[in-house]
Amino acid sequence: MLEQKIKRADELAKAVASLKRKGKKIVFTNGCFDIIHYGHVKYLEKARGAGDVLVVGINSDKSVRRLKGKGRPVVSEKYRASLVAALESVDFVTIFGEDTPARLIRGVKPDVLVKGADWKPEQIVGADFVLASGGKVLAIPFEKGFSTTTLIKNIAKARSA
Repeated sequence: MLEQKIKRADELAKAVASLKRKGKKIVFTNGCFDIIHYGHVKYLEKARGAGDVLVVGINSDKSVRRLKGKGRPVVSEKYRASLVAALESVDFVTIFGEDTPARLIRGVKPDVLVKGADWKPEQIVGADFVLASGGKVLAIPFEKGFSTTTLIKNIAKARSA
């Protein structure tokens, strides 16, 4: 089942186009999703609530390293993709190697683009494309106290105690 949810970008574009022809509302979000935690699960559930089909773009290992620095990701892209795909709220997952999902967003052509509320609308990559296509851009608040960076720091503290 998980393998059916994880698609290459070209496969994803075809699957989404077929669903759009059937009248389905496509939601897209992206991120590193390095260590899956409660905040991720709630965020993805809220994103899914904005439409019929949730597509998640996951940064490749090389992309995460460029964005987050040495020592990241903690979990490799293959396993991060499988973990996200295992969530009931997620319909499709794809891995992208660029630092931003701009090309992927143009291929998926989502009806709704979702990011965390820490992003201002004008900072959200792909927002201009989605809005120009008649879509919506949403910023979803995070669950307070849950972040991968905080989790990694707490693990490091526990190990040194």
